[in-house]
Amino acid sequence: MTGKDREKQIYYNMEKSTYRGLDCWVMETAAISLIVVPELGGNIVSLQYKPTAKEWLTESKSDEMRGSLGYGETYSEQAMFGWDECFPTIVACPYPAEGAYEGRIIPDHGELWSMPWDVYSENGVLICKAAGRALPYEITRRMSFADERVVRFEYEVVNTGEEAISVFWTAHPLFAATEHTQICVPDGLKQMLCTDGGRNLDKGRVYDWPETIESPYPRLDFIRPAGTGDSRKFYAEGPVDSGWAGLYERNSGEFVVLEWSPEELPYFGFWINEGEFNGQLVCALEPCNGFYDTLSTAYENGKLLQIPAMRGKAHWSLQLRLGCGSLQKMR
Repeated sequence: MTGKDREKQIYYNMEKSTYRGLDCWVMETAAISLIVVPELGGNIVSLQYKPTAKEWLTESKSDEMRGSLGYGETYSEQAMFGWDECFPTIVACPYPAEGAYEGRIIPDHGELWSMPWDVYSENGVLICKAAGRALPYEITRRMSFADERVVRFEYEVVNTGEEAISVFWTAHPLFAATEHTQICVPDGLKQMLCTDGGRNLDKGRVYDWPETIESPYPRLDFIRPAGTGDSRKFYAEGPVDSGWAGLYERNSGEFVVLEWSPEELPYFGFWINEGEFNGQLVCALEPCNGFYDTLSTAYENGKLLQIPAMRGKAHWSLQLRLGCGSLQKMR
């Protein structure tokens, strides 16, 4: 489908194609190209800024793509590329709430990344749908262009069961980082909670952001070479006041920014991988509606979504913006 948004004059193309032997959908404007593979959990396997040919997502290192990823398997042993959706947990755990679903095992990184999605286009929107197995729900992700450099994501979850469900969602874009990548967050975020310290930082400690006296991390917002073989994860300690975060390439000026409503997505974390997993430099920016990582922990904290029974719904949205220029232009 080739079309035009008459109000904003956005020219776009949306069509079926193939990606490394699998059916896919391609969405593009003059500035952005995305590839979505339904069989791979609706994974966005490519996100390119066309003016500079910058590929912003990590790519699979496997020579062959396979359509069935294996429900319930460990995420780091099967995937770790592109952009998938973490729901209804990140870390595997038993379902924590009392009722008919109590004790059901929720797989690692949730269940959506390992299941095929239904994908189709309608009036300039790429509609991606999946249904839960461990819990009764249907999730829909709608993707469209708000601008030639901006992609809008709109999410809806419907509880198809007879009991309320406790869940949370986390964006999981594995952005391809470099030694020039800088992590940018709102100025008001001056401290970050370390939830996975890797080899050198203390889990559970709050660190000043972005500069610290800790060796070997004089700046927590910079990424070191892949050869360090390390990783770490941080969260803003509580709800964020401003909903945005981005990555900036200091040598080229290329940037990617995520923007969201802090009322819909009140929490924010990010994961840095310096080659410990899959040998690549990665930074995942993760706005979310649960705090944090494990559904059981979020349930204990009372910081998650509770969706009413019998077709109760939850909604949230996110925008992605690509560009190239000064750091000030990015913000």
